[in-house]
Amino acid sequence: MTEKIGFKELVADAEKRIETISAVAALKESISNNVVFVDLRDVREVKREGKIPQAFHCPRGLLEFWIDQESPYYNKIFGEDKRFIFYCNLGWRSALAADIAQRMGLKNVCHIDGGFEAWKQAGGAVEEK
Repeated sequence: MTEKIGFKELVADAEKRIETISAVAALKESISNNVVFVDLRDVREVKREGKIPQAFHCPRGLLEFWIDQESPYYNKIFGEDKRFIFYCNLGWRSALAADIAQRMGLKNVCHIDGGFEAWKQAGGAVEEK
């Protein structure tokens, strides 16, 4: 029988393989036209709290299907030659998502340490939904 592993261990393991950036670094990158912020939160979170301006909303449960070009749900945004900055509320889902995205072949991927909460604390703009 396999030993149980919790979300903290999964996130820590993912963070060994991915790039993690601070909210301050994300703010600096937000002015670039070569960056796509990917909001992984549930649609209810986005409606309730807003999002990073011009962020692309991709619910976490659909990510793998939207990245894979062989999927009938493929989203062409993931075929663009851009830097993808993933975020969620606190940075846990985005760490796991960045890891999966890299494993699926997406290049130039990172996630925001502390997520949307850190973004707001760093003075990042919020677009109301």
